[in-house]
Amino acid sequence: MEYKNGFLNEFLSHPDVREVTASVNPSLAERQAYQPPRCSAFMKPYTGTRKDSAFRFILDSEAKRQLPDMVKNPLLRIDTVDSPDRDFKEKYHRRRTIGIVFSGGPAPGGHNVIAGLFDAAREANPDNRVLGFLMGPDGIIDNQVTEITPQRVDAFRNLGGFGMIKTGRTKIDTRTKMSLSRETCKKLGLDALVVVGGDDSNTNAAFLAQEMAVDGIQVIGVPKTIDGDVQVRDADGKVLCAMSFGFHTAARAFAQQISNLCTDCSSDMKYWHICKVMGRSASHLALEVALQTHANITLIGEDLAEYVDKDKLAVMKQTGQYDFSAYGMTLRHLSRIICDGVVRRAAVGKNCGVLVIPEGVLEFVNEIQVFIIKLNTIIAEYNQTHDQDFHQGFPRLEDKLDYLRELARRLRQEGGINIWNSHDDELFNDIPSFFQEGLLTERDSHGNFQFSLVETDKVIMGMVKDHLNVLREKGIYRLGIERGYFTTLLERDGLDPDRYGPVLFSNYNDDNDHLLIRRGIISKKTLKQTVNNAKLISGDSSLPAAVVKIYEKSVPRFKTQTHFYGYDGRGSTPTEFDCRYTYNLGLTVFSLIANGATGQMAAIMNLEKDFSDWKPIGIPIAPLMHLEERKGKLELVLEKCLVDTRSPAFKVVKFYREKWLAAVPGDDDYRLPGPIHFAGASEETRPITLVLNNLGQSDEAGG
Repeated sequence: MEYKNGFLNEFLSHPDVREVTASVNPSLAERQAYQPPRCSAFMKPYTGTRKDSAFRFILDSEAKRQLPDMVKNPLLRIDTVDSPDRDFKEKYHRRRTIGIVFSGGPAPGGHNVIAGLFDAAREANPDNRVLGFLMGPDGIIDNQVTEITPQRVDAFRNLGGFGMIKTGRTKIDTRTKMSLSRETCKKLGLDALVVVGGDDSNTNAAFLAQEMAVDGIQVIGVPKTIDGDVQVRDADGKVLCAMSFGFHTAARAFAQQISNLCTDCSSDMKYWHICKVMGRSASHLALEVALQTHANITLIGEDLAEYVDKDKLAVMKQTGQYDFSAYGMTLRHLSRIICDGVVRRAAVGKNCGVLVIPEGVLEFVNEIQVFIIKLNTIIAEYNQTHDQDFHQGFPRLEDKLDYLRELARRLRQEGGINIWNSHDDELFNDIPSFFQEGLLTERDSHGNFQFSLVETDKVIMGMVKDHLNVLREKGIYRLGIERGYFTTLLERDGLDPDRYGPVLFSNYNDDNDHLLIRRGIISKKTLKQTVNNAKLISGDSSLPAAVVKIYEKSVPRFKTQTHFYGYDGRGSTPTEFDCRYTYNLGLTVFSLIANGATGQMAAIMNLEKDFSDWKPIGIPIAPLMHLEERKGKLELVLEKCLVDTRSPAFKVVKFYREKWLAAVPGDDDYRLPGPIHFAGASEETRPITLVLNNLGQSDEAGG
């Protein structure tokens, strides 16, 4: 049906049409109007900082050398100042210009960091200015900046993404970049610069603070990453920052979608859903998703890294010969773990399930980690000794493989330490070409191996499928047949189930709801031979149709659907937890600036507890830094926090693995997290991992 222009214009002008097609819908309007509560420290006009010597840091000698003015920074507590003197008020209220930059991938809640900073700055002095650097650190280097206005802030309150000022991944890691950044900040008359980012970005913040201290420009970092690997403890293990912002939202977004797959899985019983979730170096997201959804199998990389092959240990004990391969997971064994779960579920009629794999799981596989370390060193050494980049010099996979073969040959002839020997070359040539290409792909700007570019699921599931085919041929991988179904089908065709049952099934006389075809029956030919030998049919007779149907039902077809959860979660609208968290981080940032701090990371202590217990603090960044290999050389960086396999949260997941695998008749034990609510009694107040870790620590302390 075609509308004339007059009618269409009239139709589009209708208030109801305008309402339902407007960009700002009621849900968005509610979000933008929401005012997150403030920590008790921010309930009065003035806040001050005080040093807290209860927390201890071990200083790296290189940090002392490179960051002499920042390394002795103390931990700062932020408290309300009830009766400030005149000098304090003047300093607090003085006019300031503050720059803020997003660095790295988006994380839900970033806009509320700006909102909290902006609100606190304007409350202290209406003439205070907040400037946003555009497109990440490039905006600082190239002096690309925009004025943050009340209208701009209000348009992005409580919304996801970094759309207000955008972001980028450039690292200020050279003298030229540092000089240009310093020049930009001085030209703009900045009193302070706020860097919102992950471990590398906060590392940058420490160096910027050191560089700009002479200019009187303060630098404050803010912990951001959905991976959850920016967590801070002191030298005694006391938790200072339990989780970076954005983690809770991303985990909830992933969990909701994976929960939908659990529902689909239990409905048509047809697929194994292979769900790869973000987390390059740590498995925090996978752990939280496991708790949120009760997926049938969840791999935790840090757990795999601690694997010990007990059979090899026994051989070592008998022979007295040491075997390094006894320690650490191999791809082969990892595929066997998954196969075991698949086979056991199939035995009870569940040839389906949901498998959660962290993006960086291969980093925890011993043989793959060895390859990555060696290849990183080879690539870095090539780049340092040649005028062209390794990937430009060897654009094709075959070119790269030829270089590695030649390197192995040359090192073998020259003697000395063989970083790439013949054994490496043979083992590397045994893995699929697409995985070879993945291992040889370009490293990111920080020198990290880009696991997101490798089809992790394809690598692992390829081996799983190959082994399942072997198990199917051996009669081990079988789909369990419901006893009632078997009985009904045979009786319908006039056959006696009790005559055929013991012949067809290995467990017919046991008290099992699901029957398993005997291992020797691996084809219709062996099926006929078995039935014929039992004299249930004569040699010339055809197999009964019901028997053939039962056999065909028992042969599993392993079908998979692969899914990647990353960009969708990091672009999600933030949970109420992240809205509160980030807004108070913004307030914390201003308090640190107003009190003269620099080289500090704004944080909220006690995130694992109720909101009433949240305490804003400033964590000194430099004392947290240590030397780590990057691009083939040692650099001073913040350490990533991995999943602690001794934590209560991990122990809970480990305890429930068998229950969640649900390799028993009946319903699966899936949990329905539901969609992200912005408010309401049913909305989560914090990540489950934090809740469990807090409860576990409280019980341990109480015991």
